[in-house]
Amino acid sequence: MARNFLLKTLAFSLLIFVAFNADGQVGVSALKCEYKQYPVGLENQKPRFGWILSSKQRDCLQTAYRVLVADDSLLLQKNIGNIWDSGKTQYDESIQVGFAGKKLLAVKTYYWKVMVWDNHGDVSPWSKPAKWQMGLLNTGDWKGAQWIGYNKMPDSLRIVPAIDNPGDSRWNKSNDISPLVRKEFKINKRVKKATVFITGLGQFELNLNGKKIGDHFLDPGWTQYSQHALYVTFDITSQLKTGDNVLGVMLGNGFYYVPGDRYHKLKSAYGYPKMICRTVIEYTDGTIGNIVSDNTWKAAPGPVTFSSIYGGEDYDARLAQQGWDSPGFNDHKFKPAVIVDGPPLLESQQQEPLKIRDEFAVKKLTQPKPGVWVYDMGQNASAIPFIKVKGKRGAVVKITPAELLDDKGMALQTAVGAPVYFNYTLKGIGEEAWHPQFMYYGFRYIQVEGAVPDKKENTTSLPVITGIKSLHTRNSAATIGTFNCSNELFNKTFKLIDWAIRSNTVSVFTDCPHREKLGWLEEAHLVGSSIRYNYDIATQCRKVIRDMIHSQTGEGLIPDIAPEYVQFGGGFRDSPEWGSNGVIMPWYVYQWYGDKEVLKESYDMMIRYVAYLEKKSKNHILYFGLGDWYDIGPRDLGPSQLTPGGITSTAIYYYDLTLISKIARILDKDDDAKKYEALSAEVKKAYNDTFYHKQTYQYGSGSQTANSISIFMGLADDADKPKVLANLINDIRNHNNGITAGDIGYRYLLRVLDEAGRSDVIFDMNNRSDVPGYGYQIAQGATSLTESWQGNRISSNNHFMLGHLMEWFYSGLGGISSDTGSTAFKHIIIRPEPVGDVKNAKVKFLSPYGIIANEWTKTNRSFVMKVVIPANTRSTIYLPAKAGSVITESGKNVKNSNSVRFLKLENGKAVLAAGAGKYSFTVSN
Repeated sequence: MARNFLLKTLAFSLLIFVAFNADGQVGVSALKCEYKQYPVGLENQKPRFGWILSSKQRDCLQTAYRVLVADDSLLLQKNIGNIWDSGKTQYDESIQVGFAGKKLLAVKTYYWKVMVWDNHGDVSPWSKPAKWQMGLLNTGDWKGAQWIGYNKMPDSLRIVPAIDNPGDSRWNKSNDISPLVRKEFKINKRVKKATVFITGLGQFELNLNGKKIGDHFLDPGWTQYSQHALYVTFDITSQLKTGDNVLGVMLGNGFYYVPGDRYHKLKSAYGYPKMICRTVIEYTDGTIGNIVSDNTWKAAPGPVTFSSIYGGEDYDARLAQQGWDSPGFNDHKFKPAVIVDGPPLLESQQQEPLKIRDEFAVKKLTQPKPGVWVYDMGQNASAIPFIKVKGKRGAVVKITPAELLDDKGMALQTAVGAPVYFNYTLKGIGEEAWHPQFMYYGFRYIQVEGAVPDKKENTTSLPVITGIKSLHTRNSAATIGTFNCSNELFNKTFKLIDWAIRSNTVSVFTDCPHREKLGWLEEAHLVGSSIRYNYDIATQCRKVIRDMIHSQTGEGLIPDIAPEYVQFGGGFRDSPEWGSNGVIMPWYVYQWYGDKEVLKESYDMMIRYVAYLEKKSKNHILYFGLGDWYDIGPRDLGPSQLTPGGITSTAIYYYDLTLISKIARILDKDDDAKKYEALSAEVKKAYNDTFYHKQTYQYGSGSQTANSISIFMGLADDADKPKVLANLINDIRNHNNGITAGDIGYRYLLRVLDEAGRSDVIFDMNNRSDVPGYGYQIAQGATSLTESWQGNRISSNNHFMLGHLMEWFYSGLGGISSDTGSTAFKHIIIRPEPVGDVKNAKVKFLSPYGIIANEWTKTNRSFVMKVVIPANTRSTIYLPAKAGSVITESGKNVKNSNSVRFLKLENGKAVLAAGAGKYSFTVSN
């Protein structure tokens, strides 16, 4: 035994020696567990790992890996994986690597690291260690924690689902209390680690010993509260102190309770504000302490006197109880918390939280009439106003946010719901600072009444505004993409779309940050690819998918919004172009991130939904829904005007069926795959029999949307595609290269043109400001993408549903896309389209495997392109070339290159194959 041990030790030592002495040819970094660098509150018993390889050599591919997982960081330092040691595993994937070790325990922290082998015979050093912490895995893990609040709502006042009719007898102007909840406790031993698992409905802020915990805004994420809620995990180890401590929680309404006062898209009443909490304290002596929410906690009304996610927020600083969340506070005005009911299921919040991301200072100050001051912050964004003010006790400052100003220079809210405002009542002691805590809004302008700006004449003894800012709030998903080109209008368009995305990515993808704030689902799949190029939204996508699962009805309907707080009528609840996000989004997440688990999780939802659509079809055609929303036609904006009913809904239905058949194959459900393939063939025949005009090669009315969606979805036969495409292009030309397609159709129009190599048409449509479109909106002064192509004042001016062009900036102009035969950019396509007057473009994108970058410059005599392909991937590269062109890579003819393979010359492009590495190509004509 001693001899075997010695041999094993020697072998392991040699392995480590090789790993650390491979001249750094291959390395491992950017470790992620369930898409995060340090996830907390994980509930997945089989989490998935990912890492990024780096190498000095080109064409580096992983051939094997070894992962160690330990429940003690010291064990990991000794290269001992007591929870899992995968051993050397022959596997070429560096993403979605599933854990296969011992059972994981609630609350516990685990540590892991990885090393890899590559195709060049090199071995990496061990990566730097990473870690994750488990959440609460079942009801018992809450250790008896109870939902508590200040008071309990009578069942007679509950309004679930919400209503949108003020004439309803349940609509009233009652107001609830936004309470403060506190708990005192002592620490008498040395603490090793302390974790809080907490949620508050509708929203909460957690303080410990007088200081806010974390930097989140509007926790938790919005959910279908009748079914589940999300809890948030915080590490509070460093904030605890020996002796007395106090946990303090402030609660707000969110969507859990929407008052009928002021502007309201809907009125809901799941209950009054409440919270649940378990604090786990691990001591250095090995013992565990728990502090759970129960009736030993105390509650009192807080200084927030009005809280509406739609209408605004009021704060009376006179009611603020200084030190309420700190030790030594006299809480005689607090009463024992009331035990209340809560959602039946609690799940860990894994999407990125909302945070304050940017600050905007005043660009311009005007006084449209006496007593009214308007601050122009320069950018329309999802935000909250922040003020500093001095004045007498009891004075009230009214703040009205707005996207636009009326003809008199006053705040204009007509198009997005009115009135919306904030009231701040002064305490009257020194300079006071305040911003809303439980409400945000989409605005550029801040109108102030009841106060005067600093350094302005004040003859009325009104409070003085000594400082004012706009604080931009959004989902804190990391920015992972950049785009820039020589066409300044395109750069401005990118920024225009980006601000709408930033403003509408919260805990759901909203369509606007003021009037709706609801998760309208068509945008999630139509603009999803644009967002994924720019932001790391993997966890956000998973959350939206679960929202749809929880919102699906018994008969299989996926409503247009999820969470479905209110049941709208007609197409606003049941449009296949919206509900089909339940099929399309999981597929896109699989394609983009290689996430097979999302397909398994979503499969039942998918098949139930297409069964619902099949039941509602008439001879396989769906004649219901909103259609190509907000297309440009002769009538007012709204449901489809140019594309006949049944085209977009049936095309999407067909697309659903083709995707489910592919998904069934991936999940080894061959019988299902055959079933949906057969059904899709029937739908395709019915669609073409109903809508296709064989004599003219047109679908329906021949609109941009009708022809493009038919091509994209594969409904047009291959033999007819060129003629249908020609008709599509002719329609665009006949409209003076103008856009007529709307919310549904424009994405497919861009995809069809891009894939057909007709980015010249895309350029002609969008490189202008004289017809409705992006440039037109910019010329009208928009700083965020608007709801209508016309950028009109009767629609939202911060709406991302038409943001499809951002995808083309990356995939078409920049040239980065993923081969359809692979997932997660394992096989990369680099195919830039140098069109129009664009002389250069530069794009960069962090894919699951690492940075993909492409930069090109065009002159009269040459085309120069620099490409970065990450390790563990391969690429096909297209360069504009013709017979006789000389193509070199780093000065060497590609036909003589060892690292680049010349494949062919096709349709004015040279096609090359290349592995990972950095390349510099020159095409000389």
